[in-house]
Amino acid sequence: MTTLLLSLLLTLVQAAVPGVRPLPAPLSVARWWDPPPTPYAAGHRGVDLSAPVGAELRAVAAGRVHHAGPVAGRGVLSIALPNGLRTTYEPVRPLVSEGEQVAAGQVVAVLTEGSHCPAPCLHWGLLAGEAYLNPLALLPRPTPRLLPDPGGG
Repeated sequence: MTTLLLSLLLTLVQAAVPGVRPLPAPLSVARWWDPPPTPYAAGHRGVDLSAPVGAELRAVAAGRVHHAGPVAGRGVLSIALPNGLRTTYEPVRPLVSEGEQVAAGQVVAVLTEGSHCPAPCLHWGLLAGEAYLNPLALLPRPTPRLLPDPGGG
């Protein structure tokens, strides 16, 4: 039942929010979303995107800043979207304040040191209430391209 509910939520996310990349293309995923089987089990509740310290981070959709400040010694930014979803970014130095309205694509933070990755990275999350979802579902799906046949046939 949980899997069905999460699948439905992901489908609604993709239909409801036209996403903007939080970092410039191409995105390089250092660690994929790995949802835990239960709320308190081990897992990876977001994706880690490789990026240099100082990289500008963009709001993936329009919303209102829910939180901008330290959590457990790291800078965290959380943006509440109009459809009830919330995106999170860490470790960051927020450039916006709690309660501020932000536009999709607006630079909202700068990546700082202190990630849990071996190299600098952005931990990017997505929540629906207390349920973690795959934030990559916010991004537009790539357009498939046909390549020429290298064999010439």
